[in-house]
Amino acid sequence: MSCFLICSGGGEGSLDRLLPSVSTGLSPRKRTTSQCKSEPPLLRTSKRTIYTAGRPPWYNEHGTQSKEAFVIGLCGGSASGKTTVARKIIEALDVPWVVLLSMDSFYKVLSPEQQAMAASNDYNFDHPDAFDFDLLTHTLRKLKQGKSVKIPVYDFTTHGRQKDWKTVYGASVIIFEGIMAFADKELLQLLDMKIFVDTDSDIRLVRRLRRDITERGRDIEGVIKQYNKFVKPAFEQYIEPTMSFLPSGGNMVAIDLIVQHVHSQLEEVTLASAHQAQPLPQTLSVLESTPQVRGMHTIIRNKETSRDEFIFYSKRLMRLLIERALSFLPSQVHIVQTPQGEDYEGKTFHGKRITGVSILRAGETMEPALRAVCKDVRIGKILIQTNQDTGEPELHYLRLPKDISEDHVILMDCTVSTGAAAMMAVRVLLDHDVQEDKILLVSLLMAEMGVHSVAYAFPQVKIITTAVDKKVNDLFHIIPGIGNFGDRYFGTDAPPDWSDEDMDEPSY
Repeated sequence: MSCFLICSGGGEGSLDRLLPSVSTGLSPRKRTTSQCKSEPPLLRTSKRTIYTAGRPPWYNEHGTQSKEAFVIGLCGGSASGKTTVARKIIEALDVPWVVLLSMDSFYKVLSPEQQAMAASNDYNFDHPDAFDFDLLTHTLRKLKQGKSVKIPVYDFTTHGRQKDWKTVYGASVIIFEGIMAFADKELLQLLDMKIFVDTDSDIRLVRRLRRDITERGRDIEGVIKQYNKFVKPAFEQYIEPTMSFLPSGGNMVAIDLIVQHVHSQLEEVTLASAHQAQPLPQTLSVLESTPQVRGMHTIIRNKETSRDEFIFYSKRLMRLLIERALSFLPSQVHIVQTPQGEDYEGKTFHGKRITGVSILRAGETMEPALRAVCKDVRIGKILIQTNQDTGEPELHYLRLPKDISEDHVILMDCTVSTGAAAMMAVRVLLDHDVQEDKILLVSLLMAEMGVHSVAYAFPQVKIITTAVDKKVNDLFHIIPGIGNFGDRYFGTDAPPDWSDEDMDEPSY
């Protein structure tokens, strides 16, 4: 584990000057919760947009992270400038996916008696017992493994957690900051780097007064009472001793060293396109090419086919495809009695629920076929689009049913070319604790490249399609292909450089 001490003072070159000044002539913005909902979870730098709420990062050809996320622990006294240092590190790192996790979200819910004490500034929020370390450790461990988590939103006015928690995804780097970041032994084991922000006590008091008065609506007497009674003693007893073994460094010098070290630990992870020459995987099931199926493909592949006929025969194929996919769900023997009083040995679904998840936009067209054969099926949606600057797929929208982790999930997309979007969609489901062997990927048309990529990354995912085409050209169009399915289905005009995976049809 690497350790650094950043000394933050009040001089002209300090990080303190980066803090926003307080104007007495304006109504102050009051941040009363541990998550500021008025601001998007991103940080824009001169080079890129950095998502500070995390997004699923790239995974290797096995569908897993090559290594766990790199976790930086930031500790320091109250109002020492930890958040400012975190933002400077994020900007200097210049990686697209980061998680910024604050201990403020993990205060324990107070009892009525404790709330009364907090209202009179007699409750000690600066003691280790004030934090839910069990939940914090569990959350950080899951983030480090690349999984999604639910983060509580703590309300500083009611001293309780709000009903709606915030979903955060794993990332390449996690920055965890808080006054007690180094106070728990189990938590310390999850940190790859420790940074202590050392700031003069007078500066910290001035910052705390400014923050608690302008952002949390408290009076000066109460802030000073709480500082002298709890904040200062807690710093001397629990926080200050944790910096005794950390080497010191100047602000930007230390940040540069931190960034160099983190970059040396991170590996560039890219999608693999291996195994293209090998036989198609056993996890693939292709609908039998009967004269009917081949005839429907002839119609929907024909560029002269009208939109009405394209929709009609696409729907027929979708219905056959969904029925085929359902045959791979687990079943168990079930004996019923017929109206003639005789026993019949049949089958029933052996599982908790079936949930459909469509990859927007084109995957949404398969939902009616699923609803037609699965009564009361639950539906989720995922939108994945390509960043035109980086060429990386990004998760832009996600709505999944609750308790999806116990379901068998039918993941729907109409075309799969390289498999990148399908792989990210599977990874999102795994992040939500869906079992890999309970995921069925269904697609009207796939390229061999996409089949191999998905099957190699996720060998337990069942892949079902009506046809597999051999080639993908330099523009990632499936050859001979079907065209832009979404544009042909919805009647929208494709741009000149259309592909099966353009911005409106994010299916790689």
